[in-house]
Amino acid sequence: MRVFAISDLHLSINNPKPMDIFGPTWEGYLEKIFADWQDKVSDDDIVLMAGDFSWAMKLEETAEDFKLISKLPGKKIIIRGNHDYWWKSISAVRNVLPKNFYAIQNDALKFGDYIICGTRLWNLPDGAKGQAEDDEKIYKRELIRLEMTLQNAAKLKMENEKIICMLHYPPYTFKEEDNEVTALLEKYGVSKVVYGHIHAYCKQNLVLEKAGVEYFLTSCDIVGNKLVEID
Repeated sequence: MRVFAISDLHLSINNPKPMDIFGPTWEGYLEKIFADWQDKVSDDDIVLMAGDFSWAMKLEETAEDFKLISKLPGKKIIIRGNHDYWWKSISAVRNVLPKNFYAIQNDALKFGDYIICGTRLWNLPDGAKGQAEDDEKIYKRELIRLEMTLQNAAKLKMENEKIICMLHYPPYTFKEEDNEVTALLEKYGVSKVVYGHIHAYCKQNLVLEKAGVEYFLTSCDIVGNKLVEID
């Protein structure tokens, strides 16, 4: 069993929203992702998708998006991104997922020797800039949710299993400094972190190791529309 990751697919089968308006990186991006996916992934493997799965506004509008990805091999695990407006409740989402699709929201699931957990997160405080009041409230709430998912992962963990945490927002600012998020990830013994949200016009390390935790930025346009093998 291998673990791959890719995020920010921004699918829009029912409500077409061309992504190539954002630059040449997005031209034919889905075809490139699918070709790479089929070349790399077997049915026993895991593919993590860290948010912004679909542009749909309503859950029922995601049916064709899920159907498209369900044809690809592997177990697909998703979390909510900031543009996943269709994601209203975890129970409703799970009720419509195709076979071999799994959704995580503040909880954790075990697959072989891997425990996958995750939450959306939010914009982090950036030093002297601080945060707007609304952002601060959401961020503090997301910190609580992050600890919830990590606690659930810790309950499932045996001796040799690895905890992989999925986040949509980056777990650090562009300065890549330690903060409350990285402290929680270290506290609960997370092995690897997958995140997205950032796009090609932003600059950040694709892979970073901090205090024994490996961080992977997997926004599809940044990683060349190819799946990233993280383990």
